[in-house]
Amino acid sequence: MMNITRIVSHLLIINVLMFFGTQIFLQEIFVPPAYANFPTGGRIALAFWYPFGEGSLFQPFQIVTHMFMHGDFTHLLFNMFAVFMFGPHIERVWGQKRFFFFYMFAGFGALLTHFLVSYLEFTYLGGGYPPPVLGASGAVFGILVGFAYLYPNMQIMLLIPPIPIRAKYFVLIYAGIELFLGLGSTNDGVAHFAHLGGALFGYLLILYWRKYGSRLN
Repeated sequence: MMNITRIVSHLLIINVLMFFGTQIFLQEIFVPPAYANFPTGGRIALAFWYPFGEGSLFQPFQIVTHMFMHGDFTHLLFNMFAVFMFGPHIERVWGQKRFFFFYMFAGFGALLTHFLVSYLEFTYLGGGYPPPVLGASGAVFGILVGFAYLYPNMQIMLLIPPIPIRAKYFVLIYAGIELFLGLGSTNDGVAHFAHLGGALFGYLLILYWRKYGSRLN
């Protein structure tokens, strides 16, 4: 079994502590009627709220805290499993500082993409208010892109269906599915464009480092 790396272990610990700690210590908060369909647990105070929505609970610190908060245990489990499986491979190659910067950059890029798409959608196309967004999925998609860049031909065993696939194809197919779902009217409560934003910003950072190098190590 591979040894877990330092930054990956810290990310796992922080996310787990945030998930269970907020359930224990944060009481339920009042949710405005416009967001009545969203869970009312106190942890959503740490999610990123769309700033311009009626009754929005937006706070600047949510730009950071939303990446370390998850909606339910399954959400947490899948994201942290991906960080655990792919993160150490990247951290060993890039080093701790570079890996952590990459993780956060992809997460912020995911949020920016989600915000811009939500602004365009709900300003020009109409509709209800965007729900709060939370989770490490955007940063995780960045990790997947980083892994596919470093190990494009490494075989990944899928769970459903249980077949092996090369990392580069896995990421491309996954991104294609996210784009299809994001453009469709699935209304499944998943921020698909945030996932795509994390992948995009992760890839752009890789291109920048490849051309100009990085001062991080």
